[in-house]
Amino acid sequence: MTDTTGSPRPLLVTGGTGTLGSLVVPLLREAGVPVRILSRTPRPAADGVTYVRGDLLRDEGLDAALDGVETVLHLAGGPKGDDVAARHLVRAAKTAGVRHLVLISVIGADTVPLAWFRTKLDAERAVSGSGLPWTTLRAAQFHELALTVAEKLAKLPVVPVPGGVRWQPVDSREVAARLVELALGKPAGLVPDLAGPTVHTLGELSRDYLRARGKRRLMMPVRMPGKAGRAYRAGENLSLDGAVLGERTWEAFLAERLAS
Repeated sequence: MTDTTGSPRPLLVTGGTGTLGSLVVPLLREAGVPVRILSRTPRPAADGVTYVRGDLLRDEGLDAALDGVETVLHLAGGPKGDDVAARHLVRAAKTAGVRHLVLISVIGADTVPLAWFRTKLDAERAVSGSGLPWTTLRAAQFHELALTVAEKLAKLPVVPVPGGVRWQPVDSREVAARLVELALGKPAGLVPDLAGPTVHTLGELSRDYLRARGKRRLMMPVRMPGKAGRAYRAGENLSLDGAVLGERTWEAFLAERLAS
């Protein structure tokens, strides 16, 4: 990927300063790829990384950010608006003639009836229906999210445990490595899911955290109601067949994080 002067073209990363992006960008630089990061806050260029001011939700700055770019890694996400952001990015990417758009999504985007999952599915559809060459990777919840949930629940005098709710948390570093591999390869459409090596109940995640912290809490089973509860109890947020499984366990992550 070079321009008319023979210089390598930058690869645009959205969400390049987040949990996942901060792992992806160094891997791209190790591979010799110049990186351009879309950011709402201007920053000075450093070590082969440049920053372009833009806002996906407001559709601001995207044309400038995509100028001369052939590959985009779309990692930016939030509690809402991911579908809108994806549509804006697709519009600008088509105008710029992008040749490969890589999207990170979530396992269960097409099965779990919650608003956030629906926006992820709509973002997937914006990319797959764009006419651009594309790749989408669905990943399980990261270990970092499992830790955040366990930490918040541990602050309560009684820890609620939604019955039948299971997660298959995956290491964010393994997701980052897979995304870089995909971005540097050819467009592949919807690739196999990436999940952690072990399925845990939310109760197990909380118990592991409490034990590691030397804390004790009463734990009370609760029932998650409605369609979402049924979907979780049916394991529709999991990928038990056909997924690529990471190697780093929740227990290893927890031990490392709490020791630091």
